[in-house]
Amino acid sequence: MITIDISAAVHSRAGLGRYSERLARALLDAQPERFALFYNRGRDGRFPSTLPANTPQFSIKAGYKPWRTAVLLGQMAHIPFNRLVPGTKLFHSTEHLLLPLRNIPTVLTVHDLIYKLFPAYHKKLNYWYLNTAMPLFCRRADAIIAVSQASKQDIVKQYGIDPAKIHVVYEAPSSLFQPASPTRVAHIRQTYKLPERYLVHLSTIEPRKNLGRLLDALKLLRNLFPELTLVLVGGKGWLYDDFFAKIEAEGLQDVVIPLGWVADEDLPGVLAGAALAVQPSLYEGFGLPILEHMACGQVVAASNSSSHPEVGGKAAAYFDPLNTEEMTAVIRRLLTNKEEYEHRRELGLAQAARFSWARAAQETMAVYDGLL
Repeated sequence: MITIDISAAVHSRAGLGRYSERLARALLDAQPERFALFYNRGRDGRFPSTLPANTPQFSIKAGYKPWRTAVLLGQMAHIPFNRLVPGTKLFHSTEHLLLPLRNIPTVLTVHDLIYKLFPAYHKKLNYWYLNTAMPLFCRRADAIIAVSQASKQDIVKQYGIDPAKIHVVYEAPSSLFQPASPTRVAHIRQTYKLPERYLVHLSTIEPRKNLGRLLDALKLLRNLFPELTLVLVGGKGWLYDDFFAKIEAEGLQDVVIPLGWVADEDLPGVLAGAALAVQPSLYEGFGLPILEHMACGQVVAASNSSSHPEVGGKAAAYFDPLNTEEMTAVIRRLLTNKEEYEHRRELGLAQAARFSWARAAQETMAVYDGLL
């Protein structure tokens, strides 16, 4: 029996939660008899309704920080936690937390090394924990799944891990992300009181998303497009106070619209209703929002950093995330050049179709089979 840790999905932790839930669902769809699920319920965890409740389950109830500390100390002291996952033949940690186990092969998914590459963008305690734990977790895991070639290269460079131990398995957009009908877009626009012409950005709000420079670009663009606004889709992450202070200091309260969390079934309408999607992040382990935009038929202007070119391929239009003028020029071009916009829209639909969770599940099972 292969046990998958879905704790991130139980606690709906943004991208990590989506990854663990969708991968687990695809694995269970493919070979349900092979798998069990493990999770830390914590105080308010909820088993995802999208996963079959009759799947064998192991769970504990521990606070988030005490549990992370216990796992790290267990790894350091070589104390096995086998009793928590009886009968397990292989264990897959889908977030940055690897259970210490004896005589059970382990797989660790590494999403990114943001804490290592951009330490100023992490809270101090989280920075300390991940920089202490992740090199150890990466060494102890029998195999590592990286979500992009960019992440794989970072793991090799930063931790000296043998590249042969690291397998790249791409994420994919949910099947919910499809082009919305004009009627649906109009309904969503009315429901969320969306403006007529807006740029859309999809992600948690945190410093590495580079939203401050996007605000600077928006101000320049509004000289040409006075009606243009910015819609932010996604919850607040951490260290976001400076960003919202900038919105207020520059009088952009009526121009920048933070929608917060949006239900999955409404996201395609919000994304499709925009004039353009912009993802200016300084670093992404994968950059799933690019594919989610494209799957909905939206064109994407994106930074040329880390995994973005790998994910967006020839469909996205890229810019240097540190160059506000270049960002502005790319956005302006896509807003005015209808021929290029339509061409990239078609390329984007084809690019998004290259990625699927069924394929991710098959490639993940190949990693498992190589260890069993």
